Amino acid sequence: MRISEIFHSIQGEGLLLGVPSVFIRTSGCNLRCRWCDTPYASWNPEGEEMSLEEILRQVRGYDCQHVVLTGGEPMVAAGIRELAAALRAEGKHITIETAATIPPDVDGMGVVFDLGSLSPKLANSTPDAEVAGPWKERHEKTRLQPDVIRKWLEAGSCQLKFVVSQVEDLPEIEELLNEVGAVPGFTRDRVLLMPEGTDVETLRQKGPLLAEMCLEHGFRFAPRIHIELFGNTRGT
Repeated sequence: MRISEIFHSIQGEGLLLGVPSVFIRTSGCNLRCRWCDTPYASWNPEGEEMSLEEILRQVRGYDCQHVVLTGGEPMVAAGIRELAAALRAEGKHITIETAATIPPDVDGMGVVFDLGSLSPKLANSTPDAEVAGPWKERHEKTRLQPDVIRKWLEAGSCQLKFVVSQVEDLPEIEELLNEVGAVPGFTRDRVLLMPEGTDVETLRQKGPLLAEMCLEHGFRFAPRIHIELFGNTRGT
């Protein structure tokens, strides 16, 4: 499995905000987001091939219960299901951070997780053709998969996390939620709105607008605490 980085930090986003976690970042992605903050795992994938045992050995080096499988897009990584199963066998709490374009169950083999952190990509994510070339059309066709999102929600505990650039993004979120439909146990307070930005000033500028949207529509505001603490740097 090609791994971009493995590091110990706090979870900076979502329902487990602030929880110490080991992050396993796979390298490779099936999307090309305009505002991607980990281009070294997507636009220009970097990393080294690691065996399952090598990955587990590094994880064991940290006295930490929570493990986050992230990317890039971890669900395109060969061996991701075997890795998740091995982490579960060692008693780890597993979060999978995914764009939810690939179902949790493929060819009858599911992936184990305790929290599915689903981040469907809104229209604000689509890159310019001048930069992305053919990836623009590929990204636009792939970025939203309502049926796949529903499969994740039905498979286990999930949160839906949206990167929001402006208030005009809200109708797209509502339309997607309507397409996904009601899923027992999943409520609007598990829909998180996160401001687009990779620096503290931008996040603080956009935060109040998102807070108002959450108050009005019953969503949850999602800050990016790791940016506040460490900046947009690797290994955090």
